[in-house]
Amino acid sequence: MALRFAFVFAMVVSALLGQVPTSKIPGLQRVATSWMERTHIPALSISVQSGGQPDYAAAWGFSDLENSVPATPRTVFRLASLSKPFTAVAALKLVEAGKLDLDAEIQRYLPSFPRKQWPITTRQLLSHLSGIRAYEGDEINITRHYGDLMDGLEIFAKDPLLYEPGTKYHYSTYGFNLAGAVVQAIAGVPFATFVEQQVLQPSATLTMRPDSVFDLIPNRTRGYYLRADGQIQNCGLADTSYKLPGGGWVAAAPDITQFARTLMDEKLLNRETLNVMWSSNRLKDGSSNDYGLGWNNERRQGLRVAWHGGGQQGTSTFLIVCPERKISIVVLANLEGAPVREIAIDLFDEIAGLSK
Repeated sequence: MALRFAFVFAMVVSALLGQVPTSKIPGLQRVATSWMERTHIPALSISVQSGGQPDYAAAWGFSDLENSVPATPRTVFRLASLSKPFTAVAALKLVEAGKLDLDAEIQRYLPSFPRKQWPITTRQLLSHLSGIRAYEGDEINITRHYGDLMDGLEIFAKDPLLYEPGTKYHYSTYGFNLAGAVVQAIAGVPFATFVEQQVLQPSATLTMRPDSVFDLIPNRTRGYYLRADGQIQNCGLADTSYKLPGGGWVAAAPDITQFARTLMDEKLLNRETLNVMWSSNRLKDGSSNDYGLGWNNERRQGLRVAWHGGGQQGTSTFLIVCPERKISIVVLANLEGAPVREIAIDLFDEIAGLSK
């Protein structure tokens, strides 16, 4: 395997789509390739957008090790939980249209979902404050195919809430699945169709689509797992059809920054809605956390940033945006547990001029 990696990194593949300021490109390349070589990532794809400039996009390594298929910026990766911001934007499109009240009990829109000990709102679902449980047992490795989003709710629909909504933060992909079901019920069309029509097409996010195990998806990467002994193996099997809103899409890196640019340009949501989405939520005791509606929020050396990461079988993903500087950076790797957050932060510091 050591020889295999020597070959992979000797054959680094890179391609550009447009360019950020030329002076920044060597630093971006240095950050990406350094991390890749240290952490044995088979394929790494990045896209960087800054100040309204065209993207810089590059990819290194192999999207398919067994067949030596080079990665390119058009290589398509599983997004995992990077799907969640798209669900939040879809829901907020309905809010702006006057069709969804974030603070209404979800049974107003989804009467078939069982009532719990306390009422649940869509705002609580989108901010992980709902009390809906997370994965249990081997659920993250589900291989059953679900033909409809509603069918996937069967996994947790009958379970009690973990706590009173609004009192605690508990990360839950199932909560986002339920939020997606609310969107679907209001829209009157399949969740994927609504997202495609209202979010992806307006932002020209053209490679993003559901992660179907049956469809032939052009440029889709294979996924890998790094064992404790340093050996690379194919990742485990999973069918993500049960969790499209929470982690079931695929896309290429440049399309994710294209989505982020459109969002920051206020072409998907208005400024007031963006501020709500990118602001922390308050719990019932008056405290707040760093999660808004589908996004984590923080300040980095005085700059307000929003971000989300994801990880599942054969993939690691991370997106960070800085609205005031119009910066967006996405990092996609076809390796479970890859340090994509650290890579993205280093790239952000480089492009924002925060590097030491």
